[in-house]
Amino acid sequence: MTSNFTENSTLNSWHGKLDLVYAHRQDTTQLIHAHHQAPLKVQRPFYPEGKAVCHSVILHTAGGIVGGDKLSCNFQLQPESQVLITTAAAGKIYRSNGRQATQNINIEVSTGATLEWLPQETIVFDGAIYRQDTRIDLAENATFIGWEITRFGRSARGEKFLQGNWKSYTEVWQQAKPLWVDRQWLPGSEEIFYSPHALNGQPVVGTFIYIGQPVSSEFIEKARSLMETRYIASLHCYGVTRLEHGFLCRYRGSSTSEVRNWFTAVWHLLRQSLLERSNCIPRVWQI
Repeated sequence: MTSNFTENSTLNSWHGKLDLVYAHRQDTTQLIHAHHQAPLKVQRPFYPEGKAVCHSVILHTAGGIVGGDKLSCNFQLQPESQVLITTAAAGKIYRSNGRQATQNINIEVSTGATLEWLPQETIVFDGAIYRQDTRIDLAENATFIGWEITRFGRSARGEKFLQGNWKSYTEVWQQAKPLWVDRQWLPGSEEIFYSPHALNGQPVVGTFIYIGQPVSSEFIEKARSLMETRYIASLHCYGVTRLEHGFLCRYRGSSTSEVRNWFTAVWHLLRQSLLERSNCIPRVWQI
């Protein structure tokens, strides 16, 4: 198994693909089409909070992404479908062999549909060269909730992201109008790692985005207070920004569990206040 993974990763690379289509039928959101190409795969849908909301878990069977890999994910939600998608484990971007690894994520959310795109964190190894492009197209009255949590370097081993290149471009559009465009780029170097305008010596960054409907100033204050009630080291930074059609949370610090706990608390508040849903932690997060 190890030799096959090494051969595919080094010589041929993975060109993985995952296409998922969801539809709302008879008060149930169903996964009506699933096409996958290794190393991407989706588990059988499950319904921990009733048939209205379909939960899906994506697996990366190769264990991580290496230079030369090209991954593509396409998610389509038909009208009124309600979907939560997460990943089975933390993603790993390994040290590059000199080639760039890429992942393209294209999401279409139709009228009345809601997607909660909540992948587990990504660990970017020192020396990785990686680019991720995410495009979300929303119909009128569609809702998108998503987050991205990234750790630069295997901090437990004392590793920092001092070599390599990381890019993450995200765009949210609605009826040919850009609602939010976010372009992040982090070249690996000691100067960038410690710069107060970049990581400031902190290895973890996170972004939480909600696009659906305007939120009140009271909601923004509640989202901030969820972080303020937690211990924050002096070098940690966080913020909540009100957008025209939603809000944005940012984090920079040293703790994956800290940002994940905050984002989860904000997500629960959002579910209760705007979606009228109960809290429901995906089972793979609890393993």
